[in-house]
Amino acid sequence: MSDPNIGHLLSKRYQLQELIGTGAMGRVYRAKDTLLGGVPVAVKFLALSIQNEKMRLQDRFEREAKTCALLGQKSIHIVRVMDYGVDDNNTPFYVMEYLQGQSLNNIIRKQRLPLPRFLSMARQLSLGLQCAHDGIPVEGTICPIIHRDVKPSNILVIQDASFGELVKVLDFGIAKLLQSDGDHTKFYLGTLAYSSPEQMEGKELDNRADIYSLGIMMFEMLTGKMPLVVPSHSFGAWYKTHHYQKPRSFAEVAPGLELPKEIENLVISCLAKVARDRPQSITEILKVLASLEKSEHTREIKQDHPLVPATTVSTELEQKTKADLQVSWSNDEIARAISWPQNKPIADIVFPQPIHTNGEILPALWVMLPQEEIQKRLVCTRYNQFLFISIPHPMLLWITVIYNHKHSAKWFPYYLDLKTSLGQQIARLLQHTGYYRLLFFARETPNSCTHILLSSIASAQRQRLQEWVAMSNTMMSSADPQISKSLLKSEYEKIKPQILAKLESIDTDSAYEFSS
Repeated sequence: MSDPNIGHLLSKRYQLQELIGTGAMGRVYRAKDTLLGGVPVAVKFLALSIQNEKMRLQDRFEREAKTCALLGQKSIHIVRVMDYGVDDNNTPFYVMEYLQGQSLNNIIRKQRLPLPRFLSMARQLSLGLQCAHDGIPVEGTICPIIHRDVKPSNILVIQDASFGELVKVLDFGIAKLLQSDGDHTKFYLGTLAYSSPEQMEGKELDNRADIYSLGIMMFEMLTGKMPLVVPSHSFGAWYKTHHYQKPRSFAEVAPGLELPKEIENLVISCLAKVARDRPQSITEILKVLASLEKSEHTREIKQDHPLVPATTVSTELEQKTKADLQVSWSNDEIARAISWPQNKPIADIVFPQPIHTNGEILPALWVMLPQEEIQKRLVCTRYNQFLFISIPHPMLLWITVIYNHKHSAKWFPYYLDLKTSLGQQIARLLQHTGYYRLLFFARETPNSCTHILLSSIASAQRQRLQEWVAMSNTMMSSADPQISKSLLKSEYEKIKPQILAKLESIDTDSAYEFSS
């Protein structure tokens, strides 16, 4: 039988196109946002009718939906809610970003995760949970949010052109929303196999209930099996199991699996029957995951060193540079010809501005620092990477790092709005040339360029830049660009330790140059 909702225009804006998911908590449709030129969105109708309830239930839904929407703006690891309402049948719905990816449930049914992939996924979904548990300000009050239904089918894994494998958590706050209002007796709502003992009892929950569910899921991610087994899939059987059954050990479930003891201890501690015996916050879990991820990453670097000495970084780059110099100016000539722009302050700042040489336009990153800071890093490793986010607004983060052992790293991040002509021009120039110059100006002598470094861009990054520019041209944005900038900044802070680990793995202060 055909679905009567297909083709329906919801709230005079969202045209429902296809049923893409069903579950205990509701139905999900792919739809197009007619107000934004047909941008795809996902619409979830909740398994709840407010027809016979008091009006405060509708108020509660709107409050919960608003809270979830704010939460999605705070973390890139939480699926973003963009709108919410009630349809003609008094069924609440909310509108999410439409993401094409795989459920973590489908991934771990096929194979258990190798340790590096597990660490990355577990860290990302933990960051999403941490953001919710820390709470967000609503009408002047910090409101912590407990998920209440952490399980693999509520974790979406998407392949992102910028971040690689990106993990997002679905359905925050929905379990609480589906419970009856405060006048009714509390009752169990969740997923039996992943529920904490206190959740089975219908108690008021805190963040440690999510930590228990996370522990079960981490065990399953690593082994492909559950830490607890039941004779029957009934509430009573699961109640006894969560309360009294000791979790199976990793050795029992996967005898050949070799894991760091820290991981085994972490997962088992999350499965403690009593909440006070578990890690008390996601922050504690993240410390262990981040430490292991860093050591695993460093080990991989030492085994398969991805860094290439500047002398051999790219014969193509050297030839390209020599060819450029035949029709362009040398660095010395550029340094003599350029001066600090009059519209820029004399301060420690970084900004992109093309340089014009013999009829050519070349990309450049202009940097002003104290003379001492420049001198410290004349012999250095150069590293660059580009991060991109398309929703809610196309924004590119251009990361440049110069590093030596004695004076550590100097970071030069810059955000390019790919809906502006400058952002588009700079991104195109970077993609076209395959390298850019770092132009250094000293605060003490700001009128002249004191030093120039050349930084190459990996071919894979150039390809991505081209794709991102094209994508940005076709996208519409109705959101504040600052939201995208904030999301990118958050991701930047997370990957900085990984970048630093790469840089620190170099055994010399000779000039190296590489990019990701």
